[in-house]
Amino acid sequence: MPEATGATPDHQADVIVVGAGPGGSAAAAYLAMAGLDVLLLEKTSFPREKVCGDGLTPRAVKELITLGVPTPEDDGWIRNKGLRIIGGGMRLQLDWPDLTSFPPYGLVRTRQDFDDILAKHAVKHGARLRERTNVTGATRDAQGRITGVTAKDVDENGRATGTTSTFSAPLVIAADGNSSRLSLAMGREKREDRPMGVAVRTYYTSPRHDDDYLESWLELWSKDDQGKDVLLPGYGWIFGVGDGTSNVGLGILNTSSAFGKTDYKEVMRRWVATMPDEWTYNDQTMVGTIRGAALPMGFNRQPHYADGLLLVGDSGGMVNPFNGEGIAYAMESGRLAAEVAAQAFARGDDAGRERVLLGYNGVMKDALGGYFTLGRGFAKVIGNPDVMRLAVKYGLPRETMMRYLLKVMANLSEPHGGSAGDRLLNAMSRITPAA
Repeated sequence: MPEATGATPDHQADVIVVGAGPGGSAAAAYLAMAGLDVLLLEKTSFPREKVCGDGLTPRAVKELITLGVPTPEDDGWIRNKGLRIIGGGMRLQLDWPDLTSFPPYGLVRTRQDFDDILAKHAVKHGARLRERTNVTGATRDAQGRITGVTAKDVDENGRATGTTSTFSAPLVIAADGNSSRLSLAMGREKREDRPMGVAVRTYYTSPRHDDDYLESWLELWSKDDQGKDVLLPGYGWIFGVGDGTSNVGLGILNTSSAFGKTDYKEVMRRWVATMPDEWTYNDQTMVGTIRGAALPMGFNRQPHYADGLLLVGDSGGMVNPFNGEGIAYAMESGRLAAEVAAQAFARGDDAGRERVLLGYNGVMKDALGGYFTLGRGFAKVIGNPDVMRLAVKYGLPRETMMRYLLKVMANLSEPHGGSAGDRLLNAMSRITPAA
């Protein structure tokens, strides 16, 4: 019989956080800072790789600053000045906007390093990290409320060791990614009416490893059933990692009829083959394989809180439909979740605590709901190849419009005052229904 571990003191906490990605580690750190006993469960061990572009916009950098994570350049944090956009025969270089509410720079850091740094930051502030703990399900009371989780210990290869455990807490936070096994165990399925993306990426050794700008290519082509070229709704990226390699990848939305019928790894290979030889993006310089991951967008799993289970990051579909960015929103939701939870645990009775926790649904909708609704509309429109083609052809030559579009797509506007464009974006986000 496998060894079973019950809810002993080291298996109990005020809050269990499942998943030590950016959202889970941010939530755990803030909760620990608030004086709560936090148990952070991670199915792998650090450092570990995750499929990602590794690029951090100023919105993500702001979350790092707020969390108190140092990002010195001499410690491997690569700063960038903005975004270079390539498409329709144009090459447009746009600096990040100079705003009081966001830093004027972005960063690049591999997820192998990044997630490890955030998890250690949570531990530094008092969270208890348990690695190689694969959560398999939820424990529930007679009313169906989650009371904890069950888990299996795994080895360095992800194989079960035979040890099973039960962990108990009055609040559980699911930060376990797009598939979110814990959400499914509580009956929270993904919404099919929300956009979904797919990303594939790899690394190449290249002299372009220290580029001052993130680079985005807007023309990615596939072929339909008749062999006709089809412009895909998405973009390719080249992000210099600063260690002699570039992160090269692409992200595609499911709003195109080509979605699900396209070999995205082959699309990437064909795209990379069009690049200059001196950039050295080829099979000989590839570091590792081309790997893929899903991008759950626009609040595709709700409610974000119910029955003792709270969702942050990808588990709640918190990827920006405009640009596929997930790290900033994972960390932001982790911060907001911790703020709500800290207020809830300050209540002296279960009913009061539950009332505060239910407020998390409104907090997330107020913070991102209207903006994500706008993003869902954008994702649907550019799924039409003709619209995408016209946008590239007639949009890129208009630099003023592109500067504003960068602010819109990266969600970078002054929340109060600011330019007329900032006020317009804020007003549209406020009046657009958060569904």
